[in-house]
Amino acid sequence: MNAQCKLVGLWLLGLVLFAQTGFCEEAQVAGLGAVTTRRVVVFGDSITAGYGLERSQAFPAVLQRKIEQEKLPFEIVGAGVSGDTTAGGLRRIAWVLGPGAAVCVIALGGNDGLRGIPPEETAANLGGIIRLIRSKCPTAVVILAGMRMPENYGAPYTQAFEALFPKVAAENGTPLVPFLLEGVGGIPEMNQADLIHPTEEGQIKVAENVWKVLHPLLLSLKQGK
Repeated sequence: MNAQCKLVGLWLLGLVLFAQTGFCEEAQVAGLGAVTTRRVVVFGDSITAGYGLERSQAFPAVLQRKIEQEKLPFEIVGAGVSGDTTAGGLRRIAWVLGPGAAVCVIALGGNDGLRGIPPEETAANLGGIIRLIRSKCPTAVVILAGMRMPENYGAPYTQAFEALFPKVAAENGTPLVPFLLEGVGGIPEMNQADLIHPTEEGQIKVAENVWKVLHPLLLSLKQGK
């Protein structure tokens, strides 16, 4: 077998082993060494991806800088896809977690609301994402970020939409960021011209909202609690 064939064989073996371990366990692949980095996967849509900004300005990158400032042994993985819905997230979550995932922040649902998707459907998808994460990564901690819709969507829909996030969090025993866009949503100077996507300053505020829940969790994980 030539060198190229050996490399292809190792790559295929790696895929099989990662699939068997759920992409989260520390795996020894063909003598390449174990995965030791503890990752925080931020799973979301265009807000997570930093639409209209440099990747370094998106809130996952801001969280990474906060982690580095405190010398915490974690690495942020930004997994945002513009336009993604909870249904899309449910389809791709298993391939996004990556080896060494210790925490997964779910920041999805905004596009569901903008499209008028029934709240019960969004809730079912979020519950499915949480269950799939736990089946693949039993030790990973899941954080759910809440979202709200503008008032022009009508009181019945906006109230049902806002209520689904704490309900899903309570049913699944996950910490909740009450509102991902607290201090950003509906504030023109914190958003780009489309009034949907945060500016750099808005992304910093989003990071602060997530950090309030994530920070104590990382401190606890660092101490092995």
